Amino acid sequence: MTNLLASLFPSATNMVRLDHTHVMSTFHQYRPHAPSRVKKGLSNTLCAALEVHAQLEEEIFYPAVRAVTQNDVIAKSLEEHQEMRRLIAQLRQMEPEAPGYDEAVADLMRDVMHHVADEETLVLPQAERLLADQLGELGMQMTRRRLQLVGPRSGEIALDMGRAVSGHTLALAMVGATAMGLLVARRSGHLGLSRPKLRRPA
Repeated sequence: MTNLLASLFPSATNMVRLDHTHVMSTFHQYRPHAPSRVKKGLSNTLCAALEVHAQLEEEIFYPAVRAVTQNDVIAKSLEEHQEMRRLIAQLRQMEPEAPGYDEAVADLMRDVMHHVADEETLVLPQAERLLADQLGELGMQMTRRRLQLVGPRSGEIALDMGRAVSGHTLALAMVGATAMGLLVARRSGHLGLSRPKLRRPA
């Protein structure tokens, strides 16, 4: 049953790749000449996504990789996470109008691009080779943990999405995010929903 349930979720390595794609896509939406509201929404979205991503990797994915590798392939990734957190803390203390705000976002983007390149060329291929039969279960664990981490911040995340986008784009994004959240929660049993029982004809 666990294997069947795990197959409904992205594998751990695919989830890491999806996070990378989302973050890089958000970076590419950032424009120095954009309104302060939009810049703040995008940078906060990036910071929250990176914080959740790093925590998922450090709590679940990296320990699994470390358990099956002789050389510590994730040591560099952990160092990069620390530098990323330093840059996030710096960015969170600034306002979009402040001198150096755009440069701080650019510095964070450069670090994240380097980190993504390292993980996707070194860490993920090793994980897929050495943890092939565990990636589904790890993906399920990471999905459950993501719900726990994002839940208390859902209001903040929605507010930042509202700052970053407008009109139909926001409406579609919110509907899509809500639908995905409900689907994942239902599949993982977080909502306590069950399929209605069909009555047999008398």
